[in-house]
Amino acid sequence: MKKTIFFDKYFALLHAKTSSISGELLINVAEFIKLVSLSNRKVILIGNGGSAAIASHVTVDLTKAANIRAINFNEGSFLTCFSNDYGYEHWAEKAIEFYADKGDLVILISSSGQSENIINAAIKAKKMGLGLITFSGFQSSNPLRSLGDINLWVDSEHYNAVETAHQSWLLSVVDYIVEGSLDKGKI
Repeated sequence: MKKTIFFDKYFALLHAKTSSISGELLINVAEFIKLVSLSNRKVILIGNGGSAAIASHVTVDLTKAANIRAINFNEGSFLTCFSNDYGYEHWAEKAIEFYADKGDLVILISSSGQSENIINAAIKAKKMGLGLITFSGFQSSNPLRSLGDINLWVDSEHYNAVETAHQSWLLSVVDYIVEGSLDKGKI
């Protein structure tokens, strides 16, 4: 029985972190995404490691389930080429430079909010006048947290708690859009 205490505490932590977000903030994210889609623009999602996996999952769900054009840059040859040619700290900003169009929305995901390539991508997105939503965690003063039009932050330094919250929040936004809640006021 005592061995289950770890999991009881673990799932309590995940519940606390995923439910720490304001529903109004998630509605703002959904409205931003929907506005971009209605303007015939696309959503660009970028992250590293586990955050890249989240970006891939959300890209597929936005495209397939919500009928919203979305892309990410997680293909191996793309990443290694851009990292080799521009340096790892600049690959994401160069991807935005090459692929973003006026009116697009960039969603950047970084557990720490301190990844140099993600910070550079945020700066590039702002310079290009793109919409920007950030997802970060760890320190409240992380640099990514202050760069977006909308910034979502998880008050935790536990990678899996931060990543679980980011994924849950993003997928809940997709489900909100798919269910038509923006148009019908339902959940």
